Amino acid sequence: MAQFSMINSGHLRDDEASKLGMWLFLFTELLLFGGLFLVYTIYRFMNPEAFLMASYELNVVLGAINTVILLTSSWTVAMSISAIQKGNKDLSVTFLIITIVLAALFLVNKYFEWSAKIDHGIFPGMEHYTEMEPGQKLFFFLYYFMTGLHGLHVIIGAVFIWVVIHHISKGKITQDNFILQENAGLYWHLVDVIWIFLFPLFYLIH
Repeated sequence: MAQFSMINSGHLRDDEASKLGMWLFLFTELLLFGGLFLVYTIYRFMNPEAFLMASYELNVVLGAINTVILLTSSWTVAMSISAIQKGNKDLSVTFLIITIVLAALFLVNKYFEWSAKIDHGIFPGMEHYTEMEPGQKLFFFLYYFMTGLHGLHVIIGAVFIWVVIHHISKGKITQDNFILQENAGLYWHLVDVIWIFLFPLFYLIH
């Protein structure tokens, strides 16, 4: 009995250390994007008209669709954790697969949105971009950098979730041991929260 207690206590400590490590990592991510949001805010204050004019080039509908997609994916991640807690591995995996599909839809929409801008020469180094006034150039530089960095996080999050699916299928994540899945959920929620800030900053400043 005492041996079981020691093993169980060690398992709890491992879980707590894993969660703490994830929270510390998420904090560094928040610092990164928080700094970028601050830079954006400063430059927007310095170039209000240029940022406003540049924002008209963005597709608000696509941005709104992507917002709905990510909010839905947060729900599916939460439901997957609830399912594994109830011992329903198949349902948990199903929700995670849906999450990955939603992540792919988000990236496809972003690809088409970027492609439309590039086709019109609105990309650093292209002709139309070089003819813009400095404030508008700055807006699009920040737009590509920040949404591109966020897109990279979406890809990383989808890979993380795929690893979780693999672990569930191998029996490494169970009703009694799902800390990795919780950490993946925390990371994915961060990805969603970042987009919730990016969407109004770039698309809704009219």
